[in-house]
Amino acid sequence: MVPENIKHFIGGREARSSYAKTFGAPDPATGKEYSRVEVGVGGDINQAVLAALAALEADPWPGLPAAERAGMLDRIADGIESRAGQIADFEALGTGLPVTQAREQARRAAGCFRRAATVIVAGHTDNPTFSTGPVRYPLRRPAGVAGVITSWRAPFLTQARAIAPALAAGCTVVLHVDPWAPLSAALLPEITTEAELPGGVLNIVHGTGNWQGTPGAGTGSAGAGAAGALVTHPGVPVLWFGGDATAGEQVARDAAAHGKRLSADLAGNSPCVIFADADLDRAVDSALFGAFALNGVRRTATSRILAEGSVYEAVVARLAEGASRLRVGSPADPATEVGPLVHAEHYDRVMSGVRRGVRDGARLAAGGRRPAGLAEGNYLSATVLADVTPEMRIFQEVISAPVACVTSFDTEEEAVTLASAIAGDGATYLWTSDPHRAYRLALAINSPMTWANSHNPGDLRSASPAESGEHGPDLLAFYTRSSAIHISTDDGPAPRLAG
Repeated sequence: MVPENIKHFIGGREARSSYAKTFGAPDPATGKEYSRVEVGVGGDINQAVLAALAALEADPWPGLPAAERAGMLDRIADGIESRAGQIADFEALGTGLPVTQAREQARRAAGCFRRAATVIVAGHTDNPTFSTGPVRYPLRRPAGVAGVITSWRAPFLTQARAIAPALAAGCTVVLHVDPWAPLSAALLPEITTEAELPGGVLNIVHGTGNWQGTPGAGTGSAGAGAAGALVTHPGVPVLWFGGDATAGEQVARDAAAHGKRLSADLAGNSPCVIFADADLDRAVDSALFGAFALNGVRRTATSRILAEGSVYEAVVARLAEGASRLRVGSPADPATEVGPLVHAEHYDRVMSGVRRGVRDGARLAAGGRRPAGLAEGNYLSATVLADVTPEMRIFQEVISAPVACVTSFDTEEEAVTLASAIAGDGATYLWTSDPHRAYRLALAINSPMTWANSHNPGDLRSASPAESGEHGPDLLAFYTRSSAIHISTDDGPAPRLAG
């Protein structure tokens, strides 16, 4: 059942806003309010940090044996799996993600906690092994209170990616939830309490609507609101931030000014490069899936498609035909493939961007308008913009919507230049029957992850596990402090100065 009022969760208990205000959470499919949410402000962040510090200092969380901490994370994963349907329903209602796709997000969120539990047991010893002679061993300690700020893009999975490794490392957490997507996080208190996570280990403060304290902005930059208070709080030494690049730049400046370690998971575009010798059926199917699954909001979405000149028009025609067949509708309908955009403000921004792209010379090959029969809600047909050039603003900006931009290239060198300008922190997809070309381009394009003749079904990152929480041997590194310990068993004299 959807809660009528979504409260903060501080010190193991629900909490009201210290500002004594709430804001409405609108259903993306109808625009109607489905719940009221407590406004988060600096005072709420401070209470949450104090609770997290108390859990570090007074409760046994960081000192629990590895197996016990891993057991709690496994029980959290059990709780997520048992509620996968409810989580998917909440994601669909709260963010507009199609419910069948949201169910897969819930499954992967459980996997984040399971992998974190595995890493604890596999990579951690509770006590050093002593032998004759000097003892030297590395030690990883929890960094302290971890601040986690997540965006509205696939929020439940994103929260799991950030929180699971923090808890595995022995940190306590203060989570700031984006005001455009508050609903699925409301299940975390029940899940973690059921798993017997001690009070104060995970604290949740909902957003203010923007960083300055007024509901409605959703993304923002550092300022006086709850998220800004978390970034600057002296009791929070490490920060995980997910959101827009502009906000990320401000967070990075503020974090550096306050001596904090930061891991940023920023929204971006991912290029899909299709050469004339590629299997066009597979390449276009993959590009369509990447551009429009999860409403196109993933950082690794194939929102920028680069096609070699000799097959360019064929690729555009296939993309347009495929996009026009996608079913746009209620996110609660299992048949829906593209749901509504998360918020009316974001919808207006996306529509404005599409119109500007057409004014700048892009060709509207598919979509670009509200689907017939859907008079209310934030609905946009799957959109394909052709003839997009690098000079156009729509080529450069991050849209985070079911919009694919298609650009032509003639040479490998041009493809590398275009793809490198796009890739950023996302992924690159290469489609060619020439394995030597695939290898050359994978080395030449500045991208953290490249897939050749394959799609990235799990959206996994092999680069920095602290950013994804899903993969890699150093899963806990970001949330720990490393030190080296030397214990001498030699009773000989210590070195001394001659004086």
